[in-house]
Amino acid sequence: MDPILVPAAQYLRMSTDHQQYSLDNQSDAIARYATENRFQVIKTYSDPAKSGLRLKNRAGLKQLLKDVVNDEKPQFRAILVYDVSRWGRFQDHDEAAHYEYVCKAAGVPVHYCAEMFGIDSGPIGWILKALKRTMAGEYSRELGIRVLAGQKRLVRLGFKAGGMPGYGLRRMLVSDDRRPKQLLAHGERKGLATDRVILVPGPAREIQIVRMIYRMYLSELLSMAEIVGYLNRKGITYPGKSGWSVRAISNILSNPKYVGCNVFGRTSSKLSTPIVRLPKSDWLIVPEAFKPIVTQEVFHDAQTRIRSLTINQSNEELLSSIKTLWTSGGRLSWDIIAKSALTASPSTYRVRFGSLTRVYDLIGYGSLGEFSFVNTRRCSHILRDHLLSEIVSKSDGQILLVDSGARHRSLLKLKRNGLPISLLISRMVLRGKHPTWQVQPVPCESRYITLLARLTEDNSSFMDFYVFPRIEHTKRFTLPANAPWLEQGMRLTNLSDLCQTVGSILTTG
Repeated sequence: MDPILVPAAQYLRMSTDHQQYSLDNQSDAIARYATENRFQVIKTYSDPAKSGLRLKNRAGLKQLLKDVVNDEKPQFRAILVYDVSRWGRFQDHDEAAHYEYVCKAAGVPVHYCAEMFGIDSGPIGWILKALKRTMAGEYSRELGIRVLAGQKRLVRLGFKAGGMPGYGLRRMLVSDDRRPKQLLAHGERKGLATDRVILVPGPAREIQIVRMIYRMYLSELLSMAEIVGYLNRKGITYPGKSGWSVRAISNILSNPKYVGCNVFGRTSSKLSTPIVRLPKSDWLIVPEAFKPIVTQEVFHDAQTRIRSLTINQSNEELLSSIKTLWTSGGRLSWDIIAKSALTASPSTYRVRFGSLTRVYDLIGYGSLGEFSFVNTRRCSHILRDHLLSEIVSKSDGQILLVDSGARHRSLLKLKRNGLPISLLISRMVLRGKHPTWQVQPVPCESRYITLLARLTEDNSSFMDFYVFPRIEHTKRFTLPANAPWLEQGMRLTNLSDLCQTVGSILTTG
């Protein structure tokens, strides 16, 4: 009577590291194990040329686990694998143990056919299996280090380590002594292990376009987006179907390969981890490895302009530039910052830091202690500038700041209809024991809706705000604490409500 054979599935995986792990060799070893242990292989799952680091790209193993878990009664009662490393070289050995336990819990144990420990070898076998899992993961880590070292050695010798050549460049296949063999087309790879690849200038038309991009960026001072628009409008083709993009222009202007440098290590993805961009200080750059398309001087000028872009400046650099502007001019305001070549735009500071008021706080601008050498009028100007910036930042784009032409008289303006809004700062003065507030109207603004801001007793911050349809007075006047005249306006409890309050005044007026 023939012995009953236990149905089993075999799992095969081959990466590209050793021929000993070819699918045929694994299958032969599993077949011998099956015969000796009365198994019958009825199904095969395989992942040819797949890394064992992650489950993500291993369709065979994922299907195996799915079949084991989802089938109430799997067709096979065991899984045969060549060795622990074929199951996976996971960096966390608990991950390999987890997948194995999932199968075992479903009544389908995993057998490692080439290992010295058996399925029921007890504590010693468990220890050996855990050690093997750790060794499998460590092998991948050490292999990665060796491969990276080999790539860096070739890069230092001037050979390209992989990747696309880039617009205006081509890959040239050469011998190990750099004798040219042929240009490689897209998708072609070297055939011999001793062959190498270098970069060479591409077609004359593409070289001309690359140099034109640098000229437009440096001589004509066009932005990257403007260059993209020009190239696409002219019908100048770019590899692929998407056409020119800011990213493509940025790569041409910033990649040292266009000045003849061999560049390696701009990104990293060790052991199948997500790709991360590395800082330029970590790049391996080998100068004069290839024939350049642009000169070193032109490339240097392009990097200088790129570094000056706000997006490439840190918060500390932005604060430093605005502090330099303050030191040189003695005063800051929305208009002064907007017109300065030293700083980014006021809106940039608002996006980065929340408001110009916050920027002023960070650099120490505007506190009365910092301005003990200036008079009260100067302090009022500073507080007014702060308030203007805060109103604009809280308006969600509904209120703009415009320069009326006078040095200290910036005005607010409603974006939807261009209606101007005057801002008056009212300082407190003591007459005996009774506080009063001085109001200095501006005749040319008398017909405008006016925001009156009253200061606290020490004139260092704002006490309250009132919005008036207009202020008819032409000369300075004073207000007692509870002046009935204030009832002609509407009290503003929140600066973000200014636009809505102005709308109410227009409706009722």
